[in-house]
Amino acid sequence: MPPIPGSGLAKGLAVTLRTMTKKTVTEQYPDVQPELPPRTRGVIGLFEENCTVCMLCARECPDWCIYIDSHKETVPAAAPGGRERSRNVLDRFAIDFSLCMYCGICIEVCPFDALFWSPEFEYSETDIRDLTHERDQLREWMWTVLAPPALDPGAEEPKELAAARKTADKLAAQREAAELEAAPQDTARPEQEGRE
Repeated sequence: MPPIPGSGLAKGLAVTLRTMTKKTVTEQYPDVQPELPPRTRGVIGLFEENCTVCMLCARECPDWCIYIDSHKETVPAAAPGGRERSRNVLDRFAIDFSLCMYCGICIEVCPFDALFWSPEFEYSETDIRDLTHERDQLREWMWTVLAPPALDPGAEEPKELAAARKTADKLAAQREAAELEAAPQDTARPEQEGRE
């Protein structure tokens, strides 16, 4: 059966009339900040204290947009007779966000938790060359990183926390035992001094 002439126009007008009666959901962005989901990928924040300059993030980045410079410093021996050690010191850590494709590989491969997703998304620039952000800016974004979500009430405690708690309890028990052993000796001394 051939279509009725004008039926497409009638369907289009029906859609238009339906949407005209609904309330608009446009967010007035600059005036009203959007509510972002907790796992939003905005920019990458750098926690500089955890960075050991292992270069894994720069090597694994498919876009080669992470630039790291470092130098070696000699650390004196911790104990007498020990040997000096050398460690890498971070000089430059920069990410070129004009190249970054926000895949998150650098964050996943970082073994020391130095990189995190920040929900910040307002970092546009008028010149593309200004989209290379140095470590000072990356550190500022670190403070906007959200805390990790709480564990489910029925979830098992992480092994790391259980081991740390066990070690802390053992040290506290040893401390208490040492204090109890020291307490009777302290009370015995005045009696001995009085006898002499």
